[in-house]
Amino acid sequence: MRWLSASAALLALGISVSAASSLVMISTEVSAQGTQGAFPDVQPDYWAQPFIQELAEADIVTGYLDGTYRPERPLERDEFAAIIRQAFSQERVRTIPSGSVFKDVPDGYWAAPPIEEAYEAGFMRDFQGNLFRPREEVSRIEALVALARGLNLTYDPTPSVAAQATTTPVTIQPANERQATRQRKPLIFPLAATTLMQPLYSPPVRTQAPPADTTPPTVAAGQNVPSGRSASELVQAYYEDADQIPEDAIDDVAALTQANIVVNYPDVRVLNPNEPLKRGSAAALIYQALVRQGKMPPLNVEASRYVVRPTSEGNQTAQADQ
Repeated sequence: MRWLSASAALLALGISVSAASSLVMISTEVSAQGTQGAFPDVQPDYWAQPFIQELAEADIVTGYLDGTYRPERPLERDEFAAIIRQAFSQERVRTIPSGSVFKDVPDGYWAAPPIEEAYEAGFMRDFQGNLFRPREEVSRIEALVALARGLNLTYDPTPSVAAQATTTPVTIQPANERQATRQRKPLIFPLAATTLMQPLYSPPVRTQAPPADTTPPTVAAGQNVPSGRSASELVQAYYEDADQIPEDAIDDVAALTQANIVVNYPDVRVLNPNEPLKRGSAAALIYQALVRQGKMPPLNVEASRYVVRPTSEGNQTAQADQ
């Protein structure tokens, strides 16, 4: 009996030690995950990681049910509407009387509320046949136009460099207040929306320097950008593929460029307007739009080199990268 009692005691001690070791291991794993970032598939050296991390901490972007973010996955239209809803608090420009305005967005659809809110705030416009096409990939130009019009940005042909940097005062909302305001808007993308992954990512490629007549001129700090430059002239000067921008979107692209919202990776001078917008690039665009509104601080990290800046600093960076 004494031998059995001693054996039971040793077994109990072994179980306790094993459980304690397991708790230590679990704690260590959780701590390690916390230091690596919010998403296991967004590595620290991924170009858009700072943008994604900041937005995740502000509860503006989130991942899928399996915990991944999938930064290279093309963003779908319903996901884009959901991120817009989380990021911005624009005044309504229209009101939906009742039900969904789009025939293919039923009331019970997971993204129905953000789609309707984005539509009411002016980010989403009327579509042919009242079809939103929620599972369709959103192109980069569609996203840019939506941001420009939803944020009421217009191109100013005669701004000063100094004015561009101080247009909106930066009043960063404390993290705890941002968290409180976001709690009323729970958002997680359904696992069913993780299909249709398309590997459109290309590794960084350095291109030859553009001809001198298309290189943006270097402007001394505090001086005016050349007056009278039209929106078309600005996009032609800053984007090597400007001829791919639809004519009715040129003013919107110029306005976003002027506002330092456009982010191009891997080549800052290539817009790729008709390619699908990837989730990593979407985070960068949304973050820069929030910087413009004074709701997020400008990032002083390697990723900021991909922000198109029509200033002396931006011009010199773009030229040095070629």
